[in-house]
Amino acid sequence: MTIQVGDKIPEITLYHMTDDGPAPINTSDIFRGKKVALFALPGAFTPTCSTKHVPGFVQKADEIKAKGVDTIACLSVNDAFVMGAWGKDQGVGDKVLMLADGSAELTKALGLELDLIPRGMGVRSDRYAMIVEDGVVKVLNREVPGAFEVSSAESILKAL
Repeated sequence: MTIQVGDKIPEITLYHMTDDGPAPINTSDIFRGKKVALFALPGAFTPTCSTKHVPGFVQKADEIKAKGVDTIACLSVNDAFVMGAWGKDQGVGDKVLMLADGSAELTKALGLELDLIPRGMGVRSDRYAMIVEDGVVKVLNREVPGAFEVSSAESILKAL
């Protein structure tokens, strides 16, 4: 079942890269008491993700945060090493928290997985963006496969 507006984000441990290496971070630590713009995508270093999705949120980070967002987070079914390297490559700095859902645990719990096994890419995340307030989904913009229309930074700005 797919998460819906009004639902609470499940309690799952993700990982992010720190100066000391990969570190666990629980969804409650990310979302509790905060307004978060979370966007997810099929994979690090992939074309649309690297040329449009992440760069848009990096470029619009100040505008998004000016609308009351505490954290902008990017989620992908990759490990923390890949997400850390991709964040450096994309120049995210402290603008975007790069979250690794290496086993797709959160992605599956949200019902937002994308089966790319026939294409040799395994189980990935759908492309989407959501606004979450204190752990509750307020906006969910899920793309149809292959599209990049409703999950952009511009779409999130309009929703805020």
